[in-house]
Amino acid sequence: MRLILVPTPIGNLEDITLRALRVLKEAEVVACEDTRRTGLLLKHFGISKPMVRLDQHTVANAKRLLEGHELVAYATDAGTPGISDPGAELVALAIKEGWALEVLPGPTALIPALVASGLPTARFAFEGFLPQKRAERRERLEQVAARTVVLYEAPHRLRETLQDLLQLYGPEHPVAIARELSKLHEEIWRGRLGDALEYFKEPRGEFVLVLGPKEQAPAARGQGTQELLEQLKAQGLKGKELVSALIEAGVPRNLAYELAHKPDVPKP
Repeated sequence: MRLILVPTPIGNLEDITLRALRVLKEAEVVACEDTRRTGLLLKHFGISKPMVRLDQHTVANAKRLLEGHELVAYATDAGTPGISDPGAELVALAIKEGWALEVLPGPTALIPALVASGLPTARFAFEGFLPQKRAERRERLEQVAARTVVLYEAPHRLRETLQDLLQLYGPEHPVAIARELSKLHEEIWRGRLGDALEYFKEPRGEFVLVLGPKEQAPAARGQGTQELLEQLKAQGLKGKELVSALIEAGVPRNLAYELAHKPDVPKP
């Protein structure tokens, strides 16, 4: 079987690619999160295809549901499948089963919000939707705060998330908040976290938050260098990436190189 992941517009239907339309027309069946929403998209472009619902509740049955089809297109509600939706599970299954797999490039909210933020883009961490528990959210953010961070958030949780960010980053920290990207009421607000809560009193729409890197107190001044090293290694960083992360956290360049290349000592 051949499975092709098809990104769909996050708002403006003109963002769909010619290649995506061709795949949707050629596919034997279109698997999707919501047959009603994808059905409207197909109808808009004059495409008539059978559809199979594959959301977080049914993706476990994907092998049975897609059996017998040679060419399957998979589209989520909006954006690129595999980012904050069940697409990742479907890809894992496709690889396990030996299906031919293709992923088309296309619309996503992540990159437009990051670029439009005006904040550093050379290195960034994408965290998607944060955990619901406050302690877990804070722990996740503390792990990546040294670089630009991109988050997704729903309107009913935006203010709570902003309050958490305010405690971690402080009121003067720069943030850009994109709302309803590519849609009629698109807005990109840029300012300080201390002003964001005042501005977004009644949040509406889907949000992408972009936070600038948090200034770190120089680790070499005292304690915490070894603890920082272990945390970064636990995140899978090594070599040049580990050196860069240490330097960003305030470790002097020479010491960062020394620590990054020092062999691990086996624990007793």
